[in-house]
Amino acid sequence: MADAIQKKLKAELEKYTQMQKDVSKSMSARQKLETQLTENNIVKEELDLLDSTNTVYKLIGPVLVKQDLDEAKATVAKRLEYINGEIQRYETLLKDMEKKSEQHREVLSSLQQEFQRAQGLAVGKV
Repeated sequence: MADAIQKKLKAELEKYTQMQKDVSKSMSARQKLETQLTENNIVKEELDLLDSTNTVYKLIGPVLVKQDLDEAKATVAKRLEYINGEIQRYETLLKDMEKKSEQHREVLSSLQQEFQRAQGLAVGKV
């Protein structure tokens, strides 16, 4: 009996460990998005300081290409919108993962208690 519980416990622990790795990866991706959001907000602020007489250049590969100010602002705005959407998606994903992780913790706890009881019964029989 204790062996079966131990196998269940081990399998559940592996699932929980994998879940924690996934949470960690998602947190890392979200942090990258936060960094990109900050950088793009700075770019937006800088572009807002400019007027139509200023020249804006865009780096494409090794070449600086002249770009229209309104086009640059629109590009940055779209990028900010996309990044904010991705951050929201990751927040939802992380909340779901946290719920699943909590469920795994509860299952692990009950399996550990069951395993300890089974070991206690086995010791009592000996």
